[in-house]
Amino acid sequence: MDIVLLSIGFVFILIGIAGSVLPALPGPPIGWVGLLLLYLTKAVPMDYWALGITAVLSVVVLILDYVIPAVGTKKFGGTKYGMWGTTIGLVIGLFLPIPLGFLIGSVVGAFIGELIYDSKDTQRAGKAALGSFIGFISSTFLKLVLTIGFLVWFIKVFWEYRKAFF
Repeated sequence: MDIVLLSIGFVFILIGIAGSVLPALPGPPIGWVGLLLLYLTKAVPMDYWALGITAVLSVVVLILDYVIPAVGTKKFGGTKYGMWGTTIGLVIGLFLPIPLGFLIGSVVGAFIGELIYDSKDTQRAGKAALGSFIGFISSTFLKLVLTIGFLVWFIKVFWEYRKAFF
């Protein structure tokens, strides 16, 4: 049973990494489940601190994934309309059947939000959309770093207890 949990956990880690760059999958929580499965084996002693800290990191990064693009919009001169547009566009973009809809949605949402605020200031709307794009890329990078960290942790723990598995 340990080998099955180990294998499924490793697959979850890999799916978590993929989910860090694919919009439909919440990468960090999926990766965290992979770590949990590793610790549920009889070969690896339960480490509640490691699981608790990584769970908190997963939730924080998941929340930041929606906040960072809006903050990027604000940093590039956007208003609250642009920030709301970014967030709404990001969520709508997840469900659009077009490639990269999540990315296009956040950028277009920021642009439209700024145009609602001031329909004549297309320069500010463009800067806000650029900020949304940079924020989106930053949040994706953060998710990717965290899930790769989960992979490294998974391998480290497995390597430490590898003899107990076989």
